[in-house]
Amino acid sequence: MNYQKVKKNNFRGMSYRVVQLANSKNRIKLHKKDQVWLKEKCFKNIGWDNVINLYQKIEEFIDSYQFEELTLEELFIEADRIGNRYLTSQEIKNYNQSLSKEVNEVAEEIDKQFPETEIEFIDFSQNINIKYKKKYNQKIYRTVKI
Repeated sequence: MNYQKVKKNNFRGMSYRVVQLANSKNRIKLHKKDQVWLKEKCFKNIGWDNVINLYQKIEEFIDSYQFEELTLEELFIEADRIGNRYLTSQEIKNYNQSLSKEVNEVAEEIDKQFPETEIEFIDFSQNINIKYKKKYNQKIYRTVKI
């Protein structure tokens, strides 16, 4: 008898069963509302096409969660990084130079508005006139304002 080799389908190097297992594990990581949404929209973990569609949708949800956890500052940095893809190195260099110039001007203006008149020194010497109740392995330091 002649047996023909059946070509196994792969999705991103994973077999059907491996993709199913990944879907089951990753579905648990989703928020409840997203799990309910997947169920309402009939995303199933049975059938090759359904398994692939479910895998891609779960991946989209997990990718969107990564931006939920970012602070506003991190979001701006991420947006700047993405925007820099479309700029030439010369444009990025010019932008960074103008930004540093503006930052320096702002820092100078702040120094004019709020001058630092007190200088603070930290005395690390062991000659301390004030007697403290010293605990074992405790170092005592004092600060002096001039």
